[in-house]
Amino acid sequence: MVVLDSAVELVQPLRRRVARVAPWFGPAFVAAIAYADPGNFATNFSGGAVFGYQLVWVIVAANLMAMLIQSLSAKLGLVTGRDLPELCREHLPRPVSRALWVQAELVAMATDLAEIIGGALALSLLFGVPLPVGGLITCVVAFALLTLHQCGVRRFETVIAGLLGVILLGFLYDALRAGTDAGALAAGMVPSFSGTDSLLLATGILGATVMPHVIYLHSALTKSRATAAADPAQQRVALRCQRVDTLVALGLAGLVNLAMLMIAARLFFGSGIPGTDSLEGIHAGLGLTLDGYAALAFAIALLASGFASSSVGTYAGQVVMQGFIGRSVPLSVRRLLTMAPAMVILLAGADPTTALVWSQVVLSFGVPFALIPLIWLTRRRDIVGAHVNRRITTAGASIAAGLIIALNVFLLVRTFAVS
Repeated sequence: MVVLDSAVELVQPLRRRVARVAPWFGPAFVAAIAYADPGNFATNFSGGAVFGYQLVWVIVAANLMAMLIQSLSAKLGLVTGRDLPELCREHLPRPVSRALWVQAELVAMATDLAEIIGGALALSLLFGVPLPVGGLITCVVAFALLTLHQCGVRRFETVIAGLLGVILLGFLYDALRAGTDAGALAAGMVPSFSGTDSLLLATGILGATVMPHVIYLHSALTKSRATAAADPAQQRVALRCQRVDTLVALGLAGLVNLAMLMIAARLFFGSGIPGTDSLEGIHAGLGLTLDGYAALAFAIALLASGFASSSVGTYAGQVVMQGFIGRSVPLSVRRLLTMAPAMVILLAGADPTTALVWSQVVLSFGVPFALIPLIWLTRRRDIVGAHVNRRITTAGASIAAGLIIALNVFLLVRTFAVS
């Protein structure tokens, strides 16, 4: 009895501590689902199948950039009680704010393109559903997931985190089955390219990892907690928790991305297996080189990714419109508008994997338009007060923005020079 009482005394403080910090966790897991969306499947598997481990360094660098960027976005919403689009509308000239809104809506369409096609492909692989029908099913399920947000933000965050867990488990299973080449993995940490094709995939990986729509969204997810963090002491606790939240959630998403490339590099690079630069080919190749369980794990992870990321993308679109122009449309209308490009591609019979890769390139070009205002706002003491960026933080984020812009410009120059 004495032992039991002692155990209870030890557990109770831990439970109180968990209860105190738990409300601050969750937003980063919603943001992280965008870093493991179907666009990542296309770019990471294509990169591994075609170039082996060469682009490992791109995934690692992009994930580190994402951790920094999302942490800044979370801080902005938590400290100010306003999201990034709202602050842009408040502090930027109206024409600039409107222009940012237009490009953000285009980015939202590119995002939905990847997510709907990914869900449709997964349903086709699992159940033989025609791609256009699978696209419609993905839209309906994603809309149903969004209704959870109206029942409470915590419920929505919990379901999305659970789907991220499904994706992680699927790829950990396949990665353990496939194994890895430690030497080649280490060599892949050294930056290098192999012509314009590898640069295109690197840009796609970057666009699939550093996602502009969740730069906007993360600040909106944390602003709902700003009132509870009004007290300076509580705000410090909240900021520490959101940093941990971001590191853990994006760290898990980074493991998923790395596992994708490692699986493709280990099983398909130089193998001569046809079609392994497409998601259908990857699925068939997993069944051929491992077994049907590995292929099933891949398809289930792709389905979870398509459903979750599509709902998150639609939610981000609402945040963008409401913030930049102070207006919103019913979710059903937004769902119809953003699904249109994906449905056109599916109905036209275009190659879905190619469409996925190019959608991620479009997203990469949208990153600077979200990142530059974020850096500018978080370095202003009149906006974030005592939580203004340290110089090294601003420098690191500025370097990340510069690298993204330089990579995009280089891609354009090389592509048009070759053509």
